[in-house]
Amino acid sequence: MAMKPCCRILFHGRNPAFFGFPSPKCHNPLTNSQSSFGFNYAHNRKFYSNPPRILGFGGVSDRARKPFCASSLNWGQSRVLYSTCNCGVDRGVHVICRVASNVRNYASSVETVVNEKNFERTYVQGGNVGRDEESRVEDDGGNVNKDNSKGLHKVEVLNCGKEESAVEKEAWKLLQNAVVSYCGNPIGTVAANDLADKQPLNYDQVFLRDFVPSALAFLLKGEAEIVRNFLLHTLQLQSWEKTVDCYSPGQGLMPASFKVRTVPLDENKLEEVLDPDFGESAIGRVAPVDSGLWWIILLRAYGKITGDYTLQERVDVQTGIKLILNLCLSDGFDMFPTLLVTDGSCMIDRRMGIHGHPLEIQALFYSALRCSREMLSVDEGSKNLVRAINDRLSALSFHVREYYWVDMKKINEIYRYKTEEYSTDATNKFNIYPEQIPHWLVDWIPEKGGYLIGNLQPAHMDFRFFTLGNLWSIVSSLGTPRQNKAVLNLIEAKWDDLMGHMPIKICYPALEYEEWRIITGSDPKNTPWSYHNGGSWPTLLWQFTLACMKMGRPELARKAVDLAEKRLPLDRWPEYYDTRNGKFIGKQARLYQTWSIAGFLTSKMLLDNPEIASLLYWEEDYELLEICVCALRDSGRIKCSRGAAKSQILV
Repeated sequence: MAMKPCCRILFHGRNPAFFGFPSPKCHNPLTNSQSSFGFNYAHNRKFYSNPPRILGFGGVSDRARKPFCASSLNWGQSRVLYSTCNCGVDRGVHVICRVASNVRNYASSVETVVNEKNFERTYVQGGNVGRDEESRVEDDGGNVNKDNSKGLHKVEVLNCGKEESAVEKEAWKLLQNAVVSYCGNPIGTVAANDLADKQPLNYDQVFLRDFVPSALAFLLKGEAEIVRNFLLHTLQLQSWEKTVDCYSPGQGLMPASFKVRTVPLDENKLEEVLDPDFGESAIGRVAPVDSGLWWIILLRAYGKITGDYTLQERVDVQTGIKLILNLCLSDGFDMFPTLLVTDGSCMIDRRMGIHGHPLEIQALFYSALRCSREMLSVDEGSKNLVRAINDRLSALSFHVREYYWVDMKKINEIYRYKTEEYSTDATNKFNIYPEQIPHWLVDWIPEKGGYLIGNLQPAHMDFRFFTLGNLWSIVSSLGTPRQNKAVLNLIEAKWDDLMGHMPIKICYPALEYEEWRIITGSDPKNTPWSYHNGGSWPTLLWQFTLACMKMGRPELARKAVDLAEKRLPLDRWPEYYDTRNGKFIGKQARLYQTWSIAGFLTSKMLLDNPEIASLLYWEEDYELLEICVCALRDSGRIKCSRGAAKSQILV
């Protein structure tokens, strides 16, 4: 008798998101998850809006309450299993809660945790949490949820009149083969899909950051179902009470990745299990800071491209946004508007000396705040959060523009800094010693270019050029128009260094010799000009393309894409390239890396569709310049510099 699959979500000692999206209806027998998603562009241009009925122990679960979990001894460790079963002829779907032990005290309502985290003040009051709950949660399994289809715009397949090249056709085939299915529905793409790789490690998982270029490629192609499924299921994986080695990060943490596992249920059935990784399996055991930020950015992109704004209006999605923001905006010891993070918590997920306030996270944080301000439903319960977003946006943009920016003029200013200045009017506010200016920088930076440095904290400026942070600062308008223009001028002037034989260097220059040993801990994978330490990453093409199109420089993007198109298929779409000029395939690079493939495809489609590309970036928000966040401005102790920032923009 054939074994039939069922579906569940595996939480290692975690409870699901506050308003978790239910598991999808299980339609098909278990197939190869990496090849079961066939593309029918005429048929698949439909959004997945068919959430099944959620059943607990004899009744519909109350979404305003934590699920009650019965005790079971079938598992050797504490975990909560959300399982759909009875995937037989009647196609009924039931969600059952089970846990292995009674290590946790069961809380029957949200109020317990709400009051602990001051959650109620921000999220519950005036938020109409109970509104239309039943219509959003329940469905009889045969009809689409009409609430989610109202106002839905038809997704148009782009580039229908343009003949795809052989390289593009190959790339699309590889991207299709990388798709992962969960209960017969596409849910994401694996990080790499090299069938010859006998030790995939975690490259067979769906990473949140890695899926973003894949999602954009699908959206630009008119395939929105997989992106919608991804957004909703990762929302269900969002941490509410997460424990790793007895420590509990805040609510709202999104996983770095997840895997669809197949486990036997009984003699005749199999179960598909969503198993997330919040850092407990990662190198260094570091939780991801960027996953939640990318999730918000992708949610906005989904609405902009498809016109389906009903997704972001859902109660559970609105709550997911607020949970992420609450985690990022929480008070701490840090006095800067930038987000304090540790090494390894972003795209550079190993020790590389970027702990503190790395530019990449600040640019993504700024983008996520702008996205959230667009998508949040403004009511009595969220107006304080929106006010906090505006204040943080204003402070963050000023801080980065004023203190992270370097060009020849600023370097000369730092060169003449006085130190040990104790006053509110100090010029050298962070006590930067001029000796920190590296020798390579003075000769490297062009006269008519500049960039945002990689990191800033007391007595420390990381002068390395980090590509992702600078590109995303352009895309999000974190930098001023003048600064954004100067960044592209620098990239053009230093093309051989940053692009070479394969675009684009993740950072420049590489750490070498004793500096490499001390800062990376002698990391054998991050040797000079390899991997994160000055390696070349083709996936950065799509962000470079978007930045160039925003600034009216598409020719630069085409030059980079043409360069990559000649090599990527011949080299079997590697993860990264090594050496100073990107000549060699990375010594430990995975082949058929999905985000290398998707980054190339997305770049090509963005160049062909500038009107769609314009939906994905932000123009300067002049209203932010009118918001002064200096709390002491009325006392006269601190001179406000917003006027200086304004004058920079108008130059």
